[in-house]
Amino acid sequence: MKRTLKITLLSAVAALAAAGANAADWTVGANIGNVPWEFEDAGGKTVGFEVDLVEEIADRMGKTVEFVNTPFNGLFPAVQSGRIDMAVSSITITEKRLESVSFAQPYYDSDQSLSTSASSGVSGLADMDGKVVGVDTGSTGDMWAEAHKDEYGFSDIRRYEGLAPAMLDMTAGRIDGYISDIPAVLYYVKDKPELKVVERIPTGEKYSIMFAKDAPLAEEVNGVITALKEDGTLAAIYESWFGAAPEAGTSTVEVLDMPMAK
Repeated sequence: MKRTLKITLLSAVAALAAAGANAADWTVGANIGNVPWEFEDAGGKTVGFEVDLVEEIADRMGKTVEFVNTPFNGLFPAVQSGRIDMAVSSITITEKRLESVSFAQPYYDSDQSLSTSASSGVSGLADMDGKVVGVDTGSTGDMWAEAHKDEYGFSDIRRYEGLAPAMLDMTAGRIDGYISDIPAVLYYVKDKPELKVVERIPTGEKYSIMFAKDAPLAEEVNGVITALKEDGTLAAIYESWFGAAPEAGTSTVEVLDMPMAK
């Protein structure tokens, strides 16, 4: 009996040691399903623009990475508490967010958009009076819709955990429009003629990797992003996902300072 117990304990210790040995250096939170930034391919592998970017940064720093599927709104407390080392999911840098987290320099310029079903009769925000709009919980699209709901007369704002469930509800007619980051929506609807983007909403947003407030890792990663811009690697990642080179003067090619709270 003692011998059996001893073997069992030794096996457990060995299993824990193996798990520790296989643990990744960095745990990265991401809202998996956020195309084309981070999503699962047909084989179940996590892929995407930001996946390629983070893995390239990790490779250059001699680190390994594990992506942890996290709802967008959960990324902020997860990074602040230290449960994850960093977060990606087309996260916009804002002054409010800089009060409680840190970001590396931006690497993508974006705006919001209004999309709808092709049969809805909605051709832009002017047609949304009295209609229901969907947004991602806690996103900049959510903030924009809340700030402009009276201006455009939205009858209701419904919140979702990601693009896919919102699009399903829009296809089924449960919402009339969806406000979200334009690159993700354009990528999603490109092979779905029943859905379309009807208006670009200029907001001047920039995406970056999020860290705990003043985390030393943020500055280290920021330096690697500078190198990726200077040697053209970041531009190549962009082109592989969007099919064209990034425009001159955008944050994908221009080296920028780390954003700081004012």
